[in-house]
Amino acid sequence: MRKKTSYLKSPDLLPIGQAGRKITTLGFSFMWIGMCVVLATFAIGGAGVISLPLPMVILATIIGSIAIGLTISLIADIGIEHGLSFPVYMRAPFGTIGTHIPSLVRGVAASMWFGINTYFGATAMNGILNILYGFDNWLVCFFIFASLQLINTALGIKAVERFADLAAPTIILISIWMYAELSNTASAEGRDVWTWAENPATGAAAFTAFLVVIFSNMGFWATLAADIPTISRYIKAPKFERNWFKRNKGALIGSLVALPVTQTFMIIIGAVAYIAVQNYDPVVALQETATGWVLGVLLLMIVLAQWSTNIAANVVPAATIFSNVGGPKFPFWMGVFAAGIVGTIVQPWNLFDVIIPVLLFIGGILSAIVGILFADYYLLRKRRVNVYDLYKNDGQYKYAGGVNVAGFISWIIGAVASYLLPSYSFLVGFVLGGACYYFLSKYWYFQKYKQAEIEDPCDEKYLGITVGRDWDLDAEGSPAALKEVSGAPNITVDS
Repeated sequence: MRKKTSYLKSPDLLPIGQAGRKITTLGFSFMWIGMCVVLATFAIGGAGVISLPLPMVILATIIGSIAIGLTISLIADIGIEHGLSFPVYMRAPFGTIGTHIPSLVRGVAASMWFGINTYFGATAMNGILNILYGFDNWLVCFFIFASLQLINTALGIKAVERFADLAAPTIILISIWMYAELSNTASAEGRDVWTWAENPATGAAAFTAFLVVIFSNMGFWATLAADIPTISRYIKAPKFERNWFKRNKGALIGSLVALPVTQTFMIIIGAVAYIAVQNYDPVVALQETATGWVLGVLLLMIVLAQWSTNIAANVVPAATIFSNVGGPKFPFWMGVFAAGIVGTIVQPWNLFDVIIPVLLFIGGILSAIVGILFADYYLLRKRRVNVYDLYKNDGQYKYAGGVNVAGFISWIIGAVASYLLPSYSFLVGFVLGGACYYFLSKYWYFQKYKQAEIEDPCDEKYLGITVGRDWDLDAEGSPAALKEVSGAPNITVDS
């Protein structure tokens, strides 16, 4: 009689081997260029220049972006080293069943961001069609735009990268033009974009405003910092490379160069838009300052950017999470459309002012998960993972009925603290969540539920690409044997 396949072994969630890693260093950087062009980024810039001059907002953004970029790069190693997605690795700090709760929080948040960004892009698309053909129906544009993005994502990760390769250069050129248009408008109103502030803060108030901009940039990307392994497992990396920086070069260049540079420039556009017309939304600002084909071309950048942002930062992570919850009978492409349905049901066009604060709050509580992932992967397991047991119902990650209690206690403590200190939510959540998890696991929970890679930290057994291994679940009978990367399984999501 054939043994029933574990629901944990959904084909779309198996480790990605060397042959399945399709994203280049340049491709990942281009993905970042698109991901940074979102309404919430412009809002940070617009809010910043209320109290601070633009140079101070820029400095705070650079600091915050580099800090979160480093955090993202650290967590990305989970995907690069072992080829594991976010919901699968979360089985280690939260349990094979427990992983679903924090993962679904991220999945629903990503779906809601998909809805918001699609609405934002649809208004720009509607503006273009209105200029060209006199068509004016943003709701029709919303469904057309959503469908195009979902189909693009369902075609696989290579299709996502190809679109980013196409969109990124266009976004760069048009955004420079957009900045020039908005700056001219501000100058015509007699406002110097580099010195103007609506209500200039001084002393301690200015320092607090400076910190708020730093942590706003960090908190905004806390969601992606948590589930970056879902994307990073597709980034090309050299095998048998023990130097962490060389092995993670693709993720580092994207997160420490492309992210800070693009994020800063989009913060500037949001700030200049606010200085020019007292509205950080560039769609609204451009419709007040530009006309005709010039406006159409500038709005095209918004459409391309939302498309690029959504498929990489929102739909791929959400679809992977939903596939994890649904099991083998719920493949990646079904998760893609589930994300689209959730993002539409919340009606972002009616709840826009409510959804963004809710999502930023979720970003704050997810910062505790980032801290837990860091403590679990680097401090406790020291990058070694018993990958085979992540796919077993009765393996070491079953814990108490499939739940790691230490993980949930730490998450609650970190999340509550980040809620009480919203201006510093990422830092507070990260530190408290990670610290609590480290001490609870090391001195309590892992004394009760022994972890093989901690008890026997053997490179050959528990490291991945560093020792040249693709994790092949068909070969789990001899876990110490190295497997050549040329024999890696072909993952459905990348086909």
